[in-house]
Amino acid sequence: MFVGPIVGIVFGVVIVLILLFSAIKILKEYERGVIFRFGRLRGTKGPGIFLIIPFVDKMVKVDLRTITMDVPPQDVITRDNVPVKVNAVVYFRVMDPERAVVKIERYMLATSQIAQTTLRSILGQAELDDLLARREKINQELQKIIDEQTDPWGVKVSNVEIKDVELPQTIQRAFARQAEAERERRAKIISAEGEFQASEKLSNAAEVLSKFPVSVQLRFLQTLKEIATEQNSTIVFPVPIDLVDAFIDKMGKKK
Repeated sequence: MFVGPIVGIVFGVVIVLILLFSAIKILKEYERGVIFRFGRLRGTKGPGIFLIIPFVDKMVKVDLRTITMDVPPQDVITRDNVPVKVNAVVYFRVMDPERAVVKIERYMLATSQIAQTTLRSILGQAELDDLLARREKINQELQKIIDEQTDPWGVKVSNVEIKDVELPQTIQRAFARQAEAERERRAKIISAEGEFQASEKLSNAAEVLSKFPVSVQLRFLQTLKEIATEQNSTIVFPVPIDLVDAFIDKMGKKK
C-alpha cells in the first residue's frame, strides 16, 4: 500500500543527489573552467569549488600548466640543398582559457601543426652550418614566429628547442674527413712551429759556440762521455785536430 509512495520518494531523492553532484564542480589550482549557458559564453570559474546549473551550463576544463610538446621529425632541405631530418620540442601554456576554447577547436593540435610548418619553413631558409653552429638564434626565431601565430588563441609559446639534427651518411663521412684533415693540419703546424723554435735555439747555440771555441771541445768530450755510458763494445769517433794540436806542439819542441 505504501510501496509506491516510498519508491517515488527514494527516486526523487536520488534524482536530487545526482543533480546536486553534477552541479558541484571542484578545480585544482592550475585548472580553470570555461562556462557556457545554453551555448553562450558565461565566463571562467575556478580554482576551488563552485556550482553550475545542471543541463543548462556546460563546463570545459582547461589546464594552465606549461605543456611540453614533442614536434615529430621533419624532413627539411636547407638553403644549400642538404637534406636533414630535424625534431624539436615546444614549451607553451594557456594564458587566456576563454580564447583557447572559443577561438580554436583544439589548441594543442593547432599549436603542434604550426610548430611543424614553421620548423620546416625556417630551417629551409638556413644553411647547414648555421643550423649546426647557430642553433640558439634559430630557436629564438622559431619561438617568436610560433608565439605570434598562437597569441590570438590565448596560447603563449615560451621556448622552442631543436633537439636533434640527423644528417645523411654521406654528409657525416664528409664531416669526418674534414675533421681528420683539420687535425692533420694542426699537427703539421705544431710540428713546424717546433722545428722553427728548435732551429732558433740551434742557431743561438752555434753563435755562442763560435765565440768560444773551447766550449766546442767541452761539448765534444761531454758527448763522448754520454756515448760511453751505453753498452757498446766498440766506439769509433773522429778526433778534432784542435784537441791534438797542443800535443803536436809539445812533441815538436822536445825534438
